[in-house]
Amino acid sequence: MNPLRTGLPLVAILRGLPPADAAAVGLALVASGWHLIEVPLNSPHPLESIAHLRAACPTACVGAGTVLRASDVDAVHAAGGQLIVCPHFAPEVVERALRLGLWVLPGVMTPSEAFAALALGAHGLKLFPGEVVRPEGLKAMRAVLPPEAMLFPVGGVNAASAAAWRHAGANGLGVGSALYTPGLAAAEVGERARAMAQAWST
Repeated sequence: MNPLRTGLPLVAILRGLPPADAAAVGLALVASGWHLIEVPLNSPHPLESIAHLRAACPTACVGAGTVLRASDVDAVHAAGGQLIVCPHFAPEVVERALRLGLWVLPGVMTPSEAFAALALGAHGLKLFPGEVVRPEGLKAMRAVLPPEAMLFPVGGVNAASAAAWRHAGANGLGVGSALYTPGLAAAEVGERARAMAQAWST
């Protein structure tokens, strides 16, 4: 079952998450209906956090963001990660993720990058940075990309912009600082997660 196509299509980007907080934050997200969780690799001890999230939230699809190299994919896989998200399109990263059976969302900003990533077999596309692409840009790309292509804008995404992205053709969103910042209590993350889910569904 493709986790990108089931349940709430919002990816929690937990940049800066310390391992000690991983389980509590993950459980708060799952309780709020989220099941896609990403720990960027430029967070403190990200592989440890991924392992904690996998143990605490077995029904969630947990993985890493800011994945830059094929060797990073190997490390995420060894930690139990299931999802690879990149800020860029690197064919070797996509290919390694697919070889290991991981879900992969490479970062793209142009139709050329999007078509190339889809041709390699990427499960979806991270449209980044969202502040540059904007809903109007997504709508234009949606007109030429295959209708089954999964598009996830990331960057500057918040509850106020969720509906505009969805109406422009986004399949889901990646949500970072509007959802989580280091030191934020798990209960507050849960409240933000519920508000964001409501905004997406409205």
